[in-house]
Amino acid sequence: QVQLVESGGGLVQTGGSLRLSCVASGRSLSGYVMGWFRQAPGKEREFVASINWSSRRTYYSDSVKGRFIITRDNVNATVYLQMNSLKPEDTAIYYCAVDKSGNNWSNGYWGQGTQVTVSS
Repeated sequence: QVQLVESGGGLVQTGGSLRLSCVASGRSLSGYVMGWFRQAPGKEREFVASINWSSRRTYYSDSVKGRFIITRDNVNATVYLQMNSLKPEDTAIYYCAVDKSGNNWSNGYWGQGTQVTVSS
């Protein structure tokens, strides 16, 4: 089993920045892909970004590309999401997730989420 705990959410004004963190525990995540998803009120959960074990491959949704940066620290089993130039439409609960391949997130491990609210 893997436990994921997110932190770093909060209230920020449009144009501001936040850095989310997600610490994993419970088992080795060697080779696993780590990612961030979000769910806004009344909408389905959507992919935000992912990063592979070596950090050589990162993927972003079009809506955050150029504004968000995903990184990971394998020694401390932590994945980060640096969010810049935030917009009100970025308001959502942000979830950390871990998956073996990055292609089957529904069967992976998920955190409880952290709220991000961007005021206009």
